[in-house]
Amino acid sequence: MAGMESKLDKAWENKSVQEIADAPVAALQGVSDSDAELLGKAFNIKTVRDLGTNKYFRWAQGIATLAD
Repeated sequence: MAGMESKLDKAWENKSVQEIADAPVAALQGVSDSDAELLGKAFNIKTVRDLGTNKYFRWAQGIATLAD
């Protein structure tokens, strides 16, 4: 998990990858509780795992990668 600390809120820095994957999206640094609420309403995203496996986000990432 080296380097992940800077991407997480302090409370989540020493958690396992599995715990972080199942954590609320707001565990990611820069994602507020209100941001997390909006992601939940718009895409039914509740956890970091949900965000990372969301089909729309994966599609957008693939398109961006191909465009580079």
